[in-house]
Amino acid sequence: MAVFARPRQAFVIAGVLGLALSATACGTGDDDSSNSNADSAECAPYQDYQGHDGKEVSIYASIRDAEADLLQDSWQQFTDCTGIEIDYEGSGEFEAQLQVRVDGGNAPDIAFIPQPGLIERFANSGKLKAASAETKAMAEQNYPADWLKYSTVGGQFYGAPLGSNVKSFVWYSPKMFQEKGWTVPTTWDDMIKLSDTIAGSGMKPWCAGIESGDATGWPATDWIEDVLLRTQTPEVYDQWTTHGIPFNDPRVVDAVDRAGSILRNEKYVNGGYGGVKSIATTSFQEAGLPITQDKCALHRQASFYANQWPEGTKVAEDGDVFAFYFPAIDAAKGKPVLGGGEFTVAFTDRPEVQAVQTYLASGEHANSRAKLGNWVSANNKLDVANVANPIDKLSVELLQDTSSVFRFDGSDLMPAAVGAGTFWKEMVSWINGKDTKAALDAIEASWPN
Repeated sequence: MAVFARPRQAFVIAGVLGLALSATACGTGDDDSSNSNADSAECAPYQDYQGHDGKEVSIYASIRDAEADLLQDSWQQFTDCTGIEIDYEGSGEFEAQLQVRVDGGNAPDIAFIPQPGLIERFANSGKLKAASAETKAMAEQNYPADWLKYSTVGGQFYGAPLGSNVKSFVWYSPKMFQEKGWTVPTTWDDMIKLSDTIAGSGMKPWCAGIESGDATGWPATDWIEDVLLRTQTPEVYDQWTTHGIPFNDPRVVDAVDRAGSILRNEKYVNGGYGGVKSIATTSFQEAGLPITQDKCALHRQASFYANQWPEGTKVAEDGDVFAFYFPAIDAAKGKPVLGGGEFTVAFTDRPEVQAVQTYLASGEHANSRAKLGNWVSANNKLDVANVANPIDKLSVELLQDTSSVFRFDGSDLMPAAVGAGTFWKEMVSWINGKDTKAALDAIEASWPN
């Protein structure tokens, strides 16, 4: 679920330093918009974006607070060198208000949209502008085709990805593993053997929680999506998310049952909280915390869970907690990676808007943002050396791995009535004991005609 891709702590000091350095290197220091340093060495990377001095481009997104500050710092040198002013606004009501603004004739120039389905809706209504040839070329140069298809509608490309998150992780305690003599599993079978070993020691190996207020159930949908990517081909996953095959297809039933071999196994869960049914009432924020209390050993959750650990917890390969890749079932099929992210799409096509859209797809921007901390991107020009946070570094390495096969969060690709409705609801019922086929039959019946 993309809405949870954002709770990330910010390195504000780094952002302030980045802003100060970029302003010194390339800014004019004057109140007017004259761009006297445009030809300086520091501004050389921005030569292709010149010619729009004094123009303004508005951007609207869900990214706000400290992260919004870092985002604005990341393009400060671009604005100083080109003279293009970027008017950024982040909102917690982004998805709902974007539709209102677009329908009211007050659309932003650019929006960072985290739901491919919303991009498709705006594109099909004729509201979005196709990306320029320059933006398309930049995106094709810097991003895998697996990503670009999510902002391509009817053969028309609308915008490059921006930030990303990786969901295919299992959190654990390196200290606990070392003390117990356990080895991080690299195959599905090894992970199940490890689970059996841990269960045999008297500890429930897995802890989980899917309670999330009005969105209760979403962590379970991530489990199903991750497992389906490991039991079937990426093409079958694509057919499932677009209703090319029924939601209750036998291959989906099989994937849900395989997920259930962990989530509905009383020997495996729910360490620190109780039995299987406690998963439905355990909040996703607290679900992994028993790892730090030696009450469970494994917790499958996205990279952004790094921000849920108690203050002072060291997140690193030699730290209190870290994560490993949720293993593939058949390694010969590559590394399936489930994740999410935002896409930079435009509602206007003025030259300065196209320039900003192209720049945001560049390696220069990806590295500028990464240097400020707390950033993951699938941009293959991103230098991993610029990514300081260990879990972010692991995420970037996984996204840049040529054997990785990326697929977007399935519930964000489905109609809202399903992806953010019956899928969540029926997964709660399933955790509480409902038959797999019956739960999937109910979701299939809810798919809009």
